[in-house]
Amino acid sequence: MSRPMRIPTLLALAALLFACAPQVAPRARPEFKEVGFYPALPGLEWIYVPEGEAVTSPPYRVRVEGPASFSGQEALRFYAGGRGEERRYYRRVDRGVRLLGFEDPSARVVFTPPILEYPPEEVLEVGYRYGGETQVKVELLLPSGTPEPLRQGRLSYTMEVLERREVRVPAGVFQVYRIRQVYKDERGETPYEVWFAPYVGEVRTREGRILVETNFR
Repeated sequence: MSRPMRIPTLLALAALLFACAPQVAPRARPEFKEVGFYPALPGLEWIYVPEGEAVTSPPYRVRVEGPASFSGQEALRFYAGGRGEERRYYRRVDRGVRLLGFEDPSARVVFTPPILEYPPEEVLEVGYRYGGETQVKVELLLPSGTPEPLRQGRLSYTMEVLERREVRVPAGVFQVYRIRQVYKDERGETPYEVWFAPYVGEVRTREGRILVETNFR
């Protein structure tokens, strides 16, 4: 088992990681036809387990819930939950994928401007680099529903498409882009690696979770 990855101070509060779900994944249901290069239709689901664990392990689940408002902006809400965690991420999926922020029952994290997680599909190719800098604002969500400022700071990030290759995971065989992600704050930088397959989504997440099943083909 690999040792846990070090996360910069701000990211310890604003962990940019898909969360998980405790229930056993349902069988794949191929009811979705046109899901898009960056799949984001309401109802889509992805099931993951940590790399090296049995596919029968408690899974991590990601699901597109639908349109929502986040920090005064229109967004698409993604549910991520399991193994005691529950979180909702807010994205814009239009000429790329941008992360506006996320929240759990006790806190909200806002990125201004949004983090560019994936570029427009026409420029996603081996060797392509992109990145930026964002202001991170962390707020506590009080029982009254009123947010209370907790912390803020700057976060920079760079992404690079390393290669395209075929991989085999429990969900099947996919042609993926290996993308290196590096996040940096005042305490240092932390690298991650994701595998992205067009029209499928993340086959390997940045924290090393492997795709087991989806509910679309």
